[in-house]
Amino acid sequence: MRRHAPRALAFLALLAAPLSAQRPTIAVGVRPYVSVDTPVVALTHARLIDGTGAPARVDQTVIIRDGTIAALGDARSVIVPAGAQVIDLTGKSVIPGLVMVHEHLFYPTGPGVYANLAESFTRLYLAGGVTSMRTGGNMNGFGDFGIKRDIDAGRKPGPWLDATAPYLEGPGLGLDQVHELTGADDARRMVNFWGDAGATSFKTYMHISRAELGAAIEEAHKRGFKVTGHLCSVTYREAAALGIDDLEHGFFAATDFVADKKPDECPGQGAGQTALAAVDPNGEAVRSLITELVRRHVALTSTLTIFETFVPGRPLPPGLDILEPQLRAQFEQRHAAVAKSASSPYIALYAKAAAMELAFARAGGLLLVGTDPTGGGGVIPGYSNQRALELLVESGFTPLEAIRIGTLNGATFLGRADRVGSIALGKQADLVVVAGNPSARIGDVRNVQLVFKEGVGYDPAKLIDSVRGKVGLF
Repeated sequence: MRRHAPRALAFLALLAAPLSAQRPTIAVGVRPYVSVDTPVVALTHARLIDGTGAPARVDQTVIIRDGTIAALGDARSVIVPAGAQVIDLTGKSVIPGLVMVHEHLFYPTGPGVYANLAESFTRLYLAGGVTSMRTGGNMNGFGDFGIKRDIDAGRKPGPWLDATAPYLEGPGLGLDQVHELTGADDARRMVNFWGDAGATSFKTYMHISRAELGAAIEEAHKRGFKVTGHLCSVTYREAAALGIDDLEHGFFAATDFVADKKPDECPGQGAGQTALAAVDPNGEAVRSLITELVRRHVALTSTLTIFETFVPGRPLPPGLDILEPQLRAQFEQRHAAVAKSASSPYIALYAKAAAMELAFARAGGLLLVGTDPTGGGGVIPGYSNQRALELLVESGFTPLEAIRIGTLNGATFLGRADRVGSIALGKQADLVVVAGNPSARIGDVRNVQLVFKEGVGYDPAKLIDSVRGKVGLF
């Protein structure tokens, strides 16, 4: 009798799973990218990496019913329901869908010009295993909100989006696509206008003042929205005191260590990074700042993928072959020029900033991860999200820690950890099937074979092929 108890418990768990779940709607135009769409799916004999940081469990079965994880456990114990579509995953791993929090639906296509590539980028993110993401900055106004609605309605393939409003930025950036705030009242107006228009979070930028930042945070928090920032004029310590929820680019954007920093003035990214390069990562100034950020529950987003492109000697980023040929050539020329910069400050700066992100996490801070496909190009959605996990491991995290940062940590920050970010009974079936064992070899996250979002399985190869050579055009 004892020998059969696990099977009975697994069957009861299947029966107890939520009955109210509904399978997502899939429009005709999305169906070419779908390879699994049945009410009940059994993923059998998989290596399960649940996203919590716990060790991988081998020979596991996951039952998906109507987009929800209805049962999971040892393959010998979980009963596969009659009529289920069975997918044997022997030799493969299942991880949670990636939850990335510094992504964009635009890309640099010329000097000071950022093109709306929402159509191709959302497909690439999904193909790379990203099932939830925050856009982390918007150059396209209503465009990000429109494609979010289409994705939610099943009219287009892509991840669930936490869509940020256009940047909240003060005078000084000099980009025609970015509004310059005129004061605290303007910051409040922007938050309410874009909140009404469909934004669900806000990104503050380099030249915002403390008064504008404080007003934006206060107004956003009234509406239940979070605020992040790529800062310069405001220091990390000042932003934390004002109640900011997240800081972008790890410590790369911090101006806290600039000796002659003037209030509300951006000394330039170069000055901030020069000061950062000179600081002792184990010294009191860094420890004190980390302690303050952790005390105030300010998250930090790692974006090592963008900074890797500035470091001489680093490999070409993955995924360049899917770019429109002129954009690919443009980046390859830039990469070659960077490779010749033997005295680049980024050689030392990159390693130091990566070590500080590790120290932040070890001190109890909530470290998130994103990729930021802006800068000088070369950061390709989907491919770069996988690379981001590899770079976390290179920085000193274990593969299991890196996977947690890229899944459950992001879901926790977005307030969605009860639904996504880890593999657990009753959660949404946002899952990624990869060949190999990323809990031992993080590079295996590149081997994505199937991406489930709300229980629907998408074919990554078909999503990628639909935009190959055309990314930059739409």
